[in-house]
Amino acid sequence: MREITGRACRDLAREIHEHSGLQVEECYQCGKCTAGCPVADEMDIPPNVVVRLCQLGQRDRVLGSKTIWVCAACQTCMTRCPQEFDIAKLMDALRQISHREGRVNPEAAGMAHFYEAFLDVTRRFGRLSEVGLTALYKMKRFPNEVMNDVFLAPGLMSRGKLHLVPKGIKGASSVRKIIDRCMKESHR
Repeated sequence: MREITGRACRDLAREIHEHSGLQVEECYQCGKCTAGCPVADEMDIPPNVVVRLCQLGQRDRVLGSKTIWVCAACQTCMTRCPQEFDIAKLMDALRQISHREGRVNPEAAGMAHFYEAFLDVTRRFGRLSEVGLTALYKMKRFPNEVMNDVFLAPGLMSRGKLHLVPKGIKGASSVRKIIDRCMKESHR
């Protein structure tokens, strides 16, 4: 295995390893991940190039990319990889670092707001609430459009497809603790 050289390279590689346990130098750039990626056409940087930029310590390019937010975490890349390198896990670590440092690509801001809303609602209720997620996401992303979909609610509620208040779950406080611990660790 080749060692990453240069301080910037080592610093980014070390931070990725701390967040994910991944060693970016394991990737030898065969390109199978990119060839199989179902959302590669929507990315500004192909997945294998993201890994290469991480190997080279190109922090600004990687953390400011749209790609890290577009990744669907479908694991197609890993199933095709001869090294079994988990690019989805890498993308998750890069999203955490990007979000923490305020480097989210403006084109991907909606995805970042969705992640924030999802975690906030899940933390609060211990499970997902569609109404809570939609309302919080729209308040973050489209404040002027918060009420646009309200007319859909009565029909969904009458068919039992939508609940204004999520059903409680046992262990909601445990879910909150898990999310709090993960958020604390991602902000190190």
